[in-house]
Order: sequence, then C-alpha cells, then structure tokens
Amino acid sequence: MQWLRSLVLTGFMFASTALYAVVVLASFWLPYEKRYEVVRFWARMQLGAARRICGLGYVVEGRENIPAGSHISMWRHSSAWETVAQMVIFPPQAWVLKREILWIPVIGWATRLMHPIAIDRSAHRAAVSQVIAQGQQRLAAGMWILIYPEGTRVAVGARRRFGISGAALGVAAGCKIVPVAHDAGRYWARRGLLKRRGTIRVVIGPPVECAGRDARDVIEDVRAFIDGKTAELGG
Repeated sequence: MQWLRSLVLTGFMFASTALYAVVVLASFWLPYEKRYEVVRFWARMQLGAARRICGLGYVVEGRENIPAGSHISMWRHSSAWETVAQMVIFPPQAWVLKREILWIPVIGWATRLMHPIAIDRSAHRAAVSQVIAQGQQRLAAGMWILIYPEGTRVAVGARRRFGISGAALGVAAGCKIVPVAHDAGRYWARRGLLKRRGTIRVVIGPPVECAGRDARDVIEDVRAFIDGKTAELGG
C-alpha cells in the first residue's frame, strides 16, 4: 500500500509542478517577493500532499537560530524533500544549483525567474567566483542564499567533502551561515519511489560567523554541525 501511495504522490508532484511552472511564468511581471509567494504556496502544497497521501510529516527545531537580515543557509542534501521544504522554512532564498536545471523546458524557465545562481559544476574556480559575485548581489537585494555544500545528494550514512564556495561568499559578504541538518533521507531516499511514513526532523543550528575569518575554518564549523547532528538523527 505504501508503494501505491508513493506512486500517487509522485504523480501528483510531477503534475502540480508542471502546472505551477506555468503559473510562475505567467507571473513574470510581479515583483520577486510576490513570485516567491507563488513558489512557496506550491511547496506547502507538496508537503501537505506528502503528509496526507504518504503519512510523511516534519518538525523543525531551532527556528530561533534564523537571524534577521540576509544570510546563507547550508542544508544537508540527502533527498528531494529538502529542496521543497527550504522554501517554507526559511525566508526567500536564491538557490545555488547546477545550470542544467535551467535547460528543462517550462520548469527551467520558471526557475530562472527566481534569480538562482546557476553554476557549471565542472568549472571549479569559475563556479566559486560566480557564487561570490552573484551571491553578494542577491544578499544586497535582500535575498538569502541556499547552498547544498556537498554539491549533490548523499545517501544515508555517507559523507562527502563540503565545497568552499558558500564559506567564501560568507567571508566576502561578512554575513552568517545557518547550518541545517535533517533525516529526510531515511524516509525519502535520494533514489527510488518509496516514501516512508514518519516524521522528518529538521534541526537549524546556531549561525556561524564569517566576517574576518578564513573560509576553510568557516566551512569546517558548518560541516561539524551538519555531519554531527545528522549522525545523531540517524541520517
């Protein structure tokens, strides 16, 4: 039965995503904040569908650690779930993502309207420079920046080196990085159809100061929290 429920949820997500991509494209004339509300409504709908169809909910700990102003959030990346949930949990964010996503018809075009930082992951130094330059522009415009420091989805129990671009941006901009750990991969695997029943735990850590520090020390502090807390959660 859970497999059938997972199939229904997957079908719903594909259909509603295509529909809302068209809605976002039609709202191109609206200010960014209004367009983001359209996307956030879509995200709430996906999370609600996951709860009602598959019995998969979530709880958030540490909301008080989200500071005022524009900063960077770094999330553990183990499933597709957090790519949706971050839109609901955090203030409007510009997403650092692989440029190939923008090439997807309709969905990629709609994503482009949300001012992402679309990088070529094979161009390492150029990608870091791009994140720093465009990230500072987005922060100055009042947006947060979302980065998955592992660069790709990582299986439960696995660990991967954290990229330096987010920490370098934080140092250049003098802002904070808010690390986020969760156990979504236990319920919504990075590959496969099945979505398990249960409650995903999201833990928002204390902000990491970046101003005046070495980027390598900053990313080590971020990694220590995310890896340590993820291990506690069993993710």
